[in-house]
Amino acid sequence: MHARIFEGRWGVILGGSSGFGLATAHKLAAHGMNLCLVHRDRRAALRRVEPEFEKIRGHGVELLRFNVDAVAPEGRARVLDALAEATGGEGCVRVLLHSIAFGNLKLIARERKPTRGPDPRAALAKKLGIDAAALGEAVDSLFSEGCDGLHGLASAPVYGERTLDAEDIAHTIHCMGTSLIDWTQDLLGRGLFADDARVFGLTSEGNSVAWKGYAAVAAAKTAMESVARSIAVELAPYGLRCNVLQPGVTETPALAAIPGSAQLKAQALARNPFGRLTRPVDVANAIFLLSLDEAAWINGALLRIDGGEHVAGASS
Repeated sequence: MHARIFEGRWGVILGGSSGFGLATAHKLAAHGMNLCLVHRDRRAALRRVEPEFEKIRGHGVELLRFNVDAVAPEGRARVLDALAEATGGEGCVRVLLHSIAFGNLKLIARERKPTRGPDPRAALAKKLGIDAAALGEAVDSLFSEGCDGLHGLASAPVYGERTLDAEDIAHTIHCMGTSLIDWTQDLLGRGLFADDARVFGLTSEGNSVAWKGYAAVAAAKTAMESVARSIAVELAPYGLRCNVLQPGVTETPALAAIPGSAQLKAQALARNPFGRLTRPVDVANAIFLLSLDEAAWINGALLRIDGGEHVAGASS
């Protein structure tokens, strides 16, 4: 039985039906925090997540959930109206987590492969005296089954023909980045934040390295980091602390949508000092710790939750 240290407090989680958001909801509810979960799911996905919501309710907490567009003003107003009614308008929101994963994953231009010498798969097939197509099929099959060490020989990711345009970029930056300001401003304006509130954003290693097809999301992540720093400085007098977490490569629906995600996972496994991917619960645990009274002096930070993945060099 967990100590109910967040009894009477509320958490607002944007993107609360999967990945980091859902894991955080479970963690905070286990310690007595009431939750307002905002998500955008189709009917089939809702059937999958309903048992998760029931587990959260099983902790004896209040649960509000809204299947709405979290970045639309009318959706945000609907959520906050209901939250104000449920809380009696009192300032009791301890946690705001922005975990919206809705962005355009397109290349800047149609892919053109660079010339890099002989095809290693074809060279290996020739050396072994076997059919190159058969070798390729075997490699791809084993790689899909989890033989991550074969990522250098596996078939390259396939990217769509459509490329990024200005609307794609602007929408992605707003959804995954600057919409953090909208939610923070509205919660503050309605007096719903607790005196010592914690605001969290999520970023990724794509903030400093380029992954193909990730340009718009990378721009959103760096925008998120920038506005989070401003929140940390400008809203500190209101009692808000704002920090950004950078998980390592994590098996989530958002990762699966990235072209070449299988290669990203394989490379992360090879680099990670603990030999495993980051898990959503690792991030949920960090958010729990940063929500404690003892973490009140952590503000404006970017914390990497990856087991040391970001400092590891080439794998041995």
